[in-house]
Amino acid sequence: MNPDSTALRRARVGLFGTFATSGFVMGAWAAALPSVDRRLGLGEARLGTLLLLIQVVGLVTMLAAGKLAARTTTRGLLRWTGPATQLVLVAPALAPSYETLLVCGAIYGVGVGFVEVGLNAHSVELERYYQRPVVSSFHGFWSLGGAAAGALTSLGLTLGLGNQAMLVITALACTVVFAACTRPLLPPPPQAADGDSGGAPARPARIGVTVLGAMFVLGLGGHLIESGAIDWANLHAARVLQADEALAPLSYTVFACAMTVFRLLGDPIRARLGPGRTLLGAGTLATAGYTLVLLAGAAGGLPLAWAGWILAGSGIALVVPVLFSAVGEAGGSPSNIALISISGSTGLLLGPAAIGYLAEATDLTVGLMVPAALAVFITLVGPVTMRRLLPDRSPERTVPVAATN
Repeated sequence: MNPDSTALRRARVGLFGTFATSGFVMGAWAAALPSVDRRLGLGEARLGTLLLLIQVVGLVTMLAAGKLAARTTTRGLLRWTGPATQLVLVAPALAPSYETLLVCGAIYGVGVGFVEVGLNAHSVELERYYQRPVVSSFHGFWSLGGAAAGALTSLGLTLGLGNQAMLVITALACTVVFAACTRPLLPPPPQAADGDSGGAPARPARIGVTVLGAMFVLGLGGHLIESGAIDWANLHAARVLQADEALAPLSYTVFACAMTVFRLLGDPIRARLGPGRTLLGAGTLATAGYTLVLLAGAAGGLPLAWAGWILAGSGIALVVPVLFSAVGEAGGSPSNIALISISGSTGLLLGPAAIGYLAEATDLTVGLMVPAALAVFITLVGPVTMRRLLPDRSPERTVPVAATN
């Protein structure tokens, strides 16, 4: 039995809340890292080890999360692991030593792996109920949550609150909010048959290994392109373009703002263009953006680089939501969704090293050719992969609107 429009609307609002809360916790943790570093005297190497450990543990956890979601439903996975993950943030906030911090970080990584798979898989299930694109806007709310955490952390520090106190408050408050937001989430949608949505629970479709491999590389590329901006945009402005100290940090800011806006607007874009042409446009924008960034050192300077980061952010915003939605439209399993999540974590894991080592051997402009090349890959391979994943979908056909809330 399909839910009515009120239940759908409540579920969508609840999922918006879980994405925003998860993004807020991530943002609060990132904003608190300098304080944790100073309190425990970590230094760059030990701090890097901690961050690497969280990513690796999260990545490994995602392998199990997809199978667990298939057994317990994504709603069940989020209800059990989501609030606990927010609460676990208390542990690294209060860790008295580096060794304890590593253990706490590993536990936090487990929670992050479960929540990321649960959120993305459930957003795909909700899109099946709506029968139109809705996934991208959830990612936009995740970005908004992260931005809000950074702003509130800055405000709290200005008012004299300690980072430890703010992390504890954040963990406790977000635990309650996340738990409340999971209450209206829906069970998996029933199997569609002959255009209807009634029937037995859907049996996940089998997606070919070649297509899954291409999807993995597309997801890895999308996140590595994003990592290029996160880790290197500001450094590129400062080192290559010799930008003023007050202006250099705005390079990532303009990228992040463009990415957030286009994620919030991405669903109607994909509804009009379809997944293949959306990836074509997204890859083209990202390629053009990185081209401007690479040219900025020779001519144009910071304004040209900012224009490039805006284009890159606008394009890359749509890649990962399209991949999740396409797997869902093809009837993929939670394990298939988990594979895209794993590809993202792999991209974020490899990105800083791939660009950094190449930049060290040559220069940063050459290092940034890595995400530029991956943007070209998305442009060329993305539409072909979508046609193979969704062979019965014509380029003009869009997902029918079955719910208007």
